[in-house]
Amino acid sequence: MDLNKIKDPSFLKELDIRQLNQLASDIREFLINNISKTGGHLSSNLGVVELTIALHYVFNSPKDKIFFDVGHQSYVHKILTGRASQFNTLRKYQGLSGFQKRCESEHDVWEAGHSSTALSGAVAMAIARDLDKQNFSVIPVIGDAAMVGGESLEALNHLGSINNKVIIILNDNQMAIGKSVGGFNDFLSSIRLSGTYNNLKEDYRNITSKNKFGKMIFNISKRVKDFVKHGLIDDTIFEDFGVDYLGPVNGHDFDDLIRVLNLAKASKTSVVVHVVTKKGKGYRYAENDFAGKWHGIAPFNISDGTIKNPEPEDKTTWSKLVADHIEKKMASDQDIVAITPAMIHGSAMDSIFVHYPDRSFDVGIAEEHALTFTAGLSIAHKKPFISVYSSFLQRAYDQINHDIARMDLGCLICVDRCGFVGADGPTHHGVFDLGILNPLPNVIICTPSNSKDVKRFINTYLKYNDHPYILRIPRGSIEIDDTEVEEILPIGKWSVEGFDDHEITIISYGQNVNMIRDFYKDKDIKIRLVDAKFIKPMDFELLDRLVDDKPLIVYETELKINSLSSNIAYYYSQKGILKRIYSFGVDDHFSVQGSIEEILKDEGLDMESFYQKVKEIIDEKREN
Repeated sequence: MDLNKIKDPSFLKELDIRQLNQLASDIREFLINNISKTGGHLSSNLGVVELTIALHYVFNSPKDKIFFDVGHQSYVHKILTGRASQFNTLRKYQGLSGFQKRCESEHDVWEAGHSSTALSGAVAMAIARDLDKQNFSVIPVIGDAAMVGGESLEALNHLGSINNKVIIILNDNQMAIGKSVGGFNDFLSSIRLSGTYNNLKEDYRNITSKNKFGKMIFNISKRVKDFVKHGLIDDTIFEDFGVDYLGPVNGHDFDDLIRVLNLAKASKTSVVVHVVTKKGKGYRYAENDFAGKWHGIAPFNISDGTIKNPEPEDKTTWSKLVADHIEKKMASDQDIVAITPAMIHGSAMDSIFVHYPDRSFDVGIAEEHALTFTAGLSIAHKKPFISVYSSFLQRAYDQINHDIARMDLGCLICVDRCGFVGADGPTHHGVFDLGILNPLPNVIICTPSNSKDVKRFINTYLKYNDHPYILRIPRGSIEIDDTEVEEILPIGKWSVEGFDDHEITIISYGQNVNMIRDFYKDKDIKIRLVDAKFIKPMDFELLDRLVDDKPLIVYETELKINSLSSNIAYYYSQKGILKRIYSFGVDDHFSVQGSIEEILKDEGLDMESFYQKVKEIIDEKREN
C-alpha cells in the first residue's frame, strides 16, 4: 500500500486480517526508513503498530476520541490520519511534530510532552460528552510506566466513582524509556503469566451469551479467570478502583485485539483493556534495547544500528560529565545517593546504577515523589543527587518549594536539558525552570559554562551540603576533560574577561558564554564578557562595578520573565541606580521545534542577529 495516499482511517473497515497484517508490515518498514533519516521516537512507535491500526479499525476517529499519553508514540496514528507524506519533515523546523498536535489534524484531540495526563483529560471529555447527551467513545492509550504516575491514579480514582464511560488502553510493554520499575510492574507481570484473564462482569456475560460462539468464549475465559483468581491473583487493581478489566491481550494479534476492543466498545461501563506489546518490535536493535537508547534516536544506519553522525570521540555530554563526577565522589563518600525519575540512560547514570546499586534509586515516572524522596534522604543525613529534565521538573515545583527549599535541605538537583532542546519542541524546551526556581528562598542556582566549574560546584555542594544546590546544564556535548578537580566554587561569584577599553558589556551564562566568546573573538567590537555562573545569588559586588557609561546587555536563552536580566534590573532599581539594560531572551510565548540554530534564529537570538543588534546599540550610544 502507498501510505502517502491515506487520507483518513475509514479505509481500514474494508480490510481483512491478512491485509491488516500487510499494512502493519508496510508501516513498520516506513517508520524505520523515515526515522533513520530524521531521527525520532522509534521503538515506542514500532511497538504500537497493530494496536493503533486496530483502534482505528474498531472505532471511528475523529468522532471517537483516540489519543496517546505523552504522544511520542502517535506516529502510526499520524500515518493513518493522512500525514505520511509529511514524515520527511518530522520534528524539523515548521514540520510535522513528534507529538500529537491539535493544530495539525482534527484527529489529534490531545497533546502533551510528558506522561500521565491523558486519563485526566479523558475523564473530562467523557463527562462533557454525557452532559451534552452525545454518543462517542473516549479512548486514551497509556503506558504501563505512566499508569502509576500520580495524576493517572488520581484520574483512575475519579473515574471509578462516576458513571461516565472511558475505554482505557493500557499499553504494557514493560518499559518506560528504560525498563519499568516498581510494584505495579510486578503486578502486571503476574497477570501476564496468568494467561488470558478476561473480565467484564455482567456486560461481558451478556455480550458473549448471545450466540454459541460467544458462549464458548465466555465459558473458556470464565474457567481461565476462575483459575487465575483462585490460583494466582484476586481482582485486579483496576476493579478495586471500580473500573472493569479486559486482558491481557496480545498487542500484535489482530484477531485478539479486534475481539477485545469490540467487547470494550459494547460495555456499558468504563474498562481497562490490558494490551501486551513489544517495544521496538520489527527492528532487532530496538527490540533488544533495555536501556532506552532507541526510545528517542538520532538518524541512524538501518543495516547495523549505528548513529550516522556520532559525537566526536573527544566530546561527552553535559549529563555524563555530571554523572561521572558524582560517581567518582561516591567511591569515597558513602553518604552520596543518586535518584532519577525513570531517566537512568537520559541522565547518563547507567554506570552509577551498575556500580552503586544500593545507593541509586529509579523511582519511575514520578517527579513529585522523586523530589520529596530527595528531601527525606537529606533529613536522614544523606547527600542526595537527583537529575531531572528541566521540562519534567515543572511538575515537582511544589515539592522543591515546600519540601526542600522551605526546610532549607541540603541536596543537589541537576536540572538537565536547560534552554532550547531542538526537535522535541515546545513541550520539552527548558526555558521555564529559572522562572519558577528564582523566587524560592534558600536555593543556590548555578549554570556553569565549562567542565571545571561543573566539578567545582558539585564539590562545593558535597563539602557544605547546607542548602538546595541547583546545577543547570544544557542538552548537547562538551569537550572531555579528565582533569581531577578538588577545589570548590565560591558561591555567587562571577568572572570577567575582555577589554579594559570595552565598548559594551555582555552578561551571559552557561554554554552561551562560550558561543559569544567564540563569535566575537574575530569581530571589530571590543566586548567585556561576564560569565554569570550563579543565577542566585548574583555577584552584587561585580554588578556595582559594572555601572559605567557603556551599554549593558544580558543575553539568555530562557524566558525573559523572572530571568537574570529582570533580577539585575530589579537590583539596580532598588539601589536607585539608573542603568539601562538591554535584555535578549525568549519573549512571552512557546518556542518552535527545529535545530538549535533554527530556533535561535526564529527567536532573533542567533549570533549574527545578536551581532547586528549589538552594533545598533553601540551606534545609538555614539550618537547620543
